[in-house]
Amino acid sequence: MEQPVWNFEQEPGDERLDETGVNLRAYFDRMPDEKMQQYRPEWTDEQTIEWDDNFRDDGDLMLLCSEREVDIREYRRVLENCINYRNRVRTVVTNDR
Repeated sequence: MEQPVWNFEQEPGDERLDETGVNLRAYFDRMPDEKMQQYRPEWTDEQTIEWDDNFRDDGDLMLLCSEREVDIREYRRVLENCINYRNRVRTVVTNDR
């Protein structure tokens, strides 16, 4: 498996991360930047779920090897933090390739 160019998984944050939090960050590290840039915070939860296309019928993200479920609220919060991270480091990361 090719490693992603992003490293949001290890980016310091305001909250203490459990295994699920780390896995969610790693999930976003592997999401293509082009897709992530399509996300709009004003979308409804349903639109966000459809855009990602990796949510189960019960509304939680399908995330392997996790201790707990990730609902849409947590997903959106971490996604928006990841977008901010990418916006901050994009120039450095893309120039290092």
